[in-house]
Amino acid sequence: MLSLALRASILAGALIASPGYTFAEVTIGTWNIQRLGHNNQKSFPKLAEVASKVEFLAIQEVMTEDAVAKLESAVEKITGTSWSSIQSHAIGRGSYKEHYAFMWRDDAVAYEDGAVTYLDRGDTFEREPFSARFRDLDDNQLFAAATVHILYGKDTSDRTPEIKALADYWSWLGDVYENTPNLFLMGDFNMPPSDHSWRPLKAHAKPLITTGASTLSSKEGKFASLYDNIWVRRVGGPAVEASIVLNYPRLIGWSHTKSRKHVSDHAPVLAQVKLSSSSPGAASAGLASELFRHREREGSDLLPSTLATAGSPIIGNRNSQIYHRPDCPSYNAVSAKNRVEFVTEDAASEAGYRLAGNCP
Repeated sequence: MLSLALRASILAGALIASPGYTFAEVTIGTWNIQRLGHNNQKSFPKLAEVASKVEFLAIQEVMTEDAVAKLESAVEKITGTSWSSIQSHAIGRGSYKEHYAFMWRDDAVAYEDGAVTYLDRGDTFEREPFSARFRDLDDNQLFAAATVHILYGKDTSDRTPEIKALADYWSWLGDVYENTPNLFLMGDFNMPPSDHSWRPLKAHAKPLITTGASTLSSKEGKFASLYDNIWVRRVGGPAVEASIVLNYPRLIGWSHTKSRKHVSDHAPVLAQVKLSSSSPGAASAGLASELFRHREREGSDLLPSTLATAGSPIIGNRNSQIYHRPDCPSYNAVSAKNRVEFVTEDAASEAGYRLAGNCP
């Protein structure tokens, strides 16, 4: 579990819950463990010291099949409890391939079903995402986790197609793990969440980390880029108590140079979440009714972002040429005569509309 200090370090916006909306709590993380298993220079005791801070971990850049088993053993030694894992086959084009893996505490989480590598019919992804469904044993709630390592390439133009394709992948995840509100897309995206290429996915999901950085700079104590993240549903998903980039070199007492060489050049992203027991949108629909009544009483023109539902269209204003995502506070404030709908943000942008300035 996260320490109280870690849990309090960065607070994320929790969903407002309607009556009957119950939660279970679990600590999850994602970590690119730079070429895990590629050579014998990794410090598995230090890797385990970091990995033991979560109950469920998505791992990228696993190079050999036995590397995760070795990490499992090291974490079990530290925690004194049993851990399990699953991993994908070796994925990648050409000679470079890597595995994805999920690892978890057996007294907290159990594998449920649905372990699958994405069938990328368009052949967009260099390394197709891997996903599975799990169960939190405390309150018996299900969650689906997906992980990906986006192509770095020569520059951002090489990464953009994969980032944009994540919107379709997110929709696919919703179909595959139907009626599972707790959906997590985790990994090394090689792109900060502020980049314009995220617009298609942002219509349906949000990143837990929006500031700071997650890659270790070679300069001591400095971090370089915000590439690692966890994405969740904008509406109707888990409530997030805290989300952080873990400064693991400080945790293990090592310099950045030593940490990069023997652990990883990426820091893990951790989140303390409360899992929802409702179907996606079920709780927000009930909450929306109450908020609409409140709006009528108060005469407010602004509605909270929790009123938006997954799959809602992008709303544009013909007069102002401004568009609003479902999570924007003025989403429902556009009058009927000025209202125009778009399927995606890209469609709105191509029509000459720009994003409202009060959107998150």
